[in-house]
Amino acid sequence: MGILKKLASQTAIYGLSSIFGRFLNYLLVPLYTYYFSAAEYGVVSEFYAYAGFFSVLLLFGFETGYFRFRDKEGQGKDVAYSTALIFVVLLNLGFFLGVTLINTPLSAALNYADHPEYVLWFTIILTLDAASAIPFARLRAENRAFRFAGIKVIEILITILLSLFFIVYCPKLYAENPAEWLAVIYRPSIGLGYIFIANLIASICKFILLAPQLLGMAWGFDRQLFARMLRYSSPMVVIGFAGIINEMLDRALLKYLLPYDLQTNMKMLGIYGACYKLSVLMSLFIQAFRYAAEPFFFAYADKSDARPVYALVLKFFVIFCVFIFLLVTLYIDFFKYFVGEEFRAGLEVVPILLLANLCLGIYVNLSIWYKLTDRTAMGAWVSLFGAALTVALNVWWIPTLGYVGSAWATLACYASMALLSYLLGRVYYPVAYDVKRVVGYVVLGVGLYFAKGPLQVYSALQPWLLSTALMLIYLLLTALVEHRSLAAVRVK
Repeated sequence: MGILKKLASQTAIYGLSSIFGRFLNYLLVPLYTYYFSAAEYGVVSEFYAYAGFFSVLLLFGFETGYFRFRDKEGQGKDVAYSTALIFVVLLNLGFFLGVTLINTPLSAALNYADHPEYVLWFTIILTLDAASAIPFARLRAENRAFRFAGIKVIEILITILLSLFFIVYCPKLYAENPAEWLAVIYRPSIGLGYIFIANLIASICKFILLAPQLLGMAWGFDRQLFARMLRYSSPMVVIGFAGIINEMLDRALLKYLLPYDLQTNMKMLGIYGACYKLSVLMSLFIQAFRYAAEPFFFAYADKSDARPVYALVLKFFVIFCVFIFLLVTLYIDFFKYFVGEEFRAGLEVVPILLLANLCLGIYVNLSIWYKLTDRTAMGAWVSLFGAALTVALNVWWIPTLGYVGSAWATLACYASMALLSYLLGRVYYPVAYDVKRVVGYVVLGVGLYFAKGPLQVYSALQPWLLSTALMLIYLLLTALVEHRSLAAVRVK
């Protein structure tokens, strides 16, 4: 089987959970943005921003550490797994107890004194999700992609069904006939909180479904192995935390740096958060790719043709990402209906965020140099550079450019990190990437996007027909250039 075909098939299977499944979850955005105001949706965006930071801290890099040490000579796979799992579970139990003790002052500090339950519910969600990450990593390492995808899709379907039940069905039934049984499970005063409740129940169900991975193993805790995993994984925390700063900090800062009153700031945050979701196709593909690529890169590292394969992977990864960029931007008149009318004022950030995510995906590919050479500390410095740039640019641009400044800061951050990682990779793990074609495809995609406006003025075609013509131009040019490349690298 061709190596690209093998990697693509694994990415496609993981895509059932991350692209297809999360796309179903993405369909909740219209529900939230049509049923809640921009200020209310700003609360959701803010909490998910905080969740991103804690999800890194509560896993402490042991997901990647498990991949690194599970196949080490003389080291049992179950010992590596149970050592990582026990540490993560204990860490999260401590986190849950700590937040429970300070929930009241913490909620007040976040301006949610009237809703301390939001903080508690999210703490439980974070704890369950972090404890589930190591069992999911084992499924990935064992190439059990279908079970991985199945559990993820079930979690998402539960979230969707419960969101529809609590946000659409229950209020309608309550207004028409407030029956006694309904009063037991539904309270109108909770309102926005049902988004969190649906997520919480889904996380509990996911944790239960992972019981075979949690219980069906030889338990053991190897202290020496733990010390080695901790040394390897600790820089990954810095890398992950810096990555979350790059991805989420803008939504946390907008509430405080926009030059308006709190209510208006939350409205702007809600608009930005909803429009950020329109770049979800790109980010979900990158997530699915990462699920498949991380174990693949480690497993294939000792092959004689590993570096040419990595170069080929990056090129076709970029080709597909540019396709996603064009799909969303050329057909934005259709995608805009996924958010309520109040939120469409922020559509100008969508192309910027799509390009930012494309640069992030390139960085994910290029970052193999520090993982394969055990230079995770250097990788941490790259991530810290990106985080510092994110903070500086957001603080500089948000007060003057608003949430558009946050979008540009995200693009500048990921593009700089990709460039820096490429330059360092040339020194420590040289790979002959086809830079000209990679950059050329990005330039081609951006050029076609900008060409639509002027062409529309002089064209009699309907906008969607012109968009289709431009998309076909991209696909045909790509096919002409790359039709021989797919057979370049094969697994013998």
